[in-house]
Amino acid sequence: MPSVQEIKNEIERLKKETDTTILVHAYQGQDIFEIADYVGDSYGLAIKAQDDPSKNIIMCGVRFMAETAKILCPNKRVFLPNPTAGCPMAEQLTKKELQALKEQFPDHSVVAYVNTTAELKTLADVCVTSSCAVEVCRNLENDKILFIPDPNLGSYVAEKLPEKQFRFIQGGCPHHYSMTKEDVKKAKALHPDALLLVHPECPKDVVEEADYVGATTGIMNFAKNSDHKEFVIGTEVSIVEHLQFDCPDKKFYALSNDLLCSDMKATTLMDVYNTLKGMAGEEIILDDPTIEKARHSLDEMIRLG
Repeated sequence: MPSVQEIKNEIERLKKETDTTILVHAYQGQDIFEIADYVGDSYGLAIKAQDDPSKNIIMCGVRFMAETAKILCPNKRVFLPNPTAGCPMAEQLTKKELQALKEQFPDHSVVAYVNTTAELKTLADVCVTSSCAVEVCRNLENDKILFIPDPNLGSYVAEKLPEKQFRFIQGGCPHHYSMTKEDVKKAKALHPDALLLVHPECPKDVVEEADYVGATTGIMNFAKNSDHKEFVIGTEVSIVEHLQFDCPDKKFYALSNDLLCSDMKATTLMDVYNTLKGMAGEEIILDDPTIEKARHSLDEMIRLG
């Protein structure tokens, strides 16, 4: 039976042999983290996928991230190591439903969180990630915005841009959405000296209690650069683990154990290994019209953000 380290060594060998880059979202576990060529949030991964010279990409994240990489890199082969790794938020609105919303609000620009399917991106005017949403919406010429699908992130952006008019739909990340002010109260009672760092996908009453609000990489960078020694982390629990490795002189606590994304945890080290061996994973295939239409919204994100 090979050890974890032996599998990691084989992965390093195989990705060079196959001209493959491994992109890893920050919500992956530490073992996946350590075999990454690049780690980041959705925005960082999108930029890196576009700039990377390798012929093949393995996206250790969820399906919409792999689709985004394929849209930006149509001439590369993009693989999702575990085909079951989806995103409930990305799948909660259909293309037909979005088309109906566009007809209902024809004077609004559709701003789609990157946590959406490729199909939805074909109908969007621009995409955003949590790290660039405020800047993109600020730079958008239209003052009327239909923000999909996360009303929590949308509301956070709207508060920063009172000059704009926003419309939202019901939805959001089920894990972030489940956080409550009571969770914050309990965490602060347990860790009174800790700063609270949260993701803007959390509900408004949780965000209002935070010492810092930002995307996953923003949260990690804040904690690393802060002189403070204790932090409560209000996003996926993997961030707690990564920060514990990165900053062993500091203490990190999860806002709640419910902040565990089973889809992000679906990918294993052996999934990556077997994908490199051609024995597992799913190649992301999108037709040319979908790529062309969806690409526009992503290019606009990069231009405006």
